[in-house]
Amino acid sequence: MKIFVYLDESGSIHKNSSTKYFAVGGYFTFGEDKNKIISTYKKINKKIKDEKNISLDKEIKSYNMGNNDKINIFNKIQDIDTFYGTVKVFDKMQMSKDVIESNIFFNYAVKLVFKDCVIPLLNLNQINESIEFIMSIDNRNIRVGDLNNLETYLKTEFCLSDFDFKVTYYDSAYNYGIQLADLIVNTFYNSYKDRKIVEKVLPYLKGKNFRVSLFPGRKIKGRIAKIEYNNNESI
Repeated sequence: MKIFVYLDESGSIHKNSSTKYFAVGGYFTFGEDKNKIISTYKKINKKIKDEKNISLDKEIKSYNMGNNDKINIFNKIQDIDTFYGTVKVFDKMQMSKDVIESNIFFNYAVKLVFKDCVIPLLNLNQINESIEFIMSIDNRNIRVGDLNNLETYLKTEFCLSDFDFKVTYYDSAYNYGIQLADLIVNTFYNSYKDRKIVEKVLPYLKGKNFRVSLFPGRKIKGRIAKIEYNNNESI
């Protein structure tokens, strides 16, 4: 079985950054809904650009969107059967040590996204085959020498599970899945950083579609129930 995962980050984990929070997340989906999610987002993205007279080849970041733009996107996306937003938020003030190597910490953060936000939603008793996670990640903060590290790291960390990982890095300007991941992770990042920024958007998010976990600890907001593979949430 293939599960498609799109990830981005918000905030900064670098030791010299004064930001209190850092977040990694985005969404995952199953095969039949992968293209539906992206095409739906692409259509709304184009409409926003047309209304604001923005060039089609220019990327719109989440902080460039108005509340109504974000609400419209979430309303259209979150009812697609197998769309699940997943975010891990890190409270840097609770960490006793500075992060020395940001790329290594990013790998650790992605592992926690899977451990706390993705895998707990999978009903493994109903899945009788190996799972391949096909991951798409923004390449802007990845050094060339680190491109293969995450994939190897995840395979090692989950060596006792029947999981495989394939990681591909993209320029988010040309990848609508990663752009949607940016909107998701930035929304929940801002819900901790300054709730006023997203207070008009948050009420429109449905708990069944999102799972957010805070670090340190494993405090969960949003979905707890495992995905049931039936007509409403089919794989």
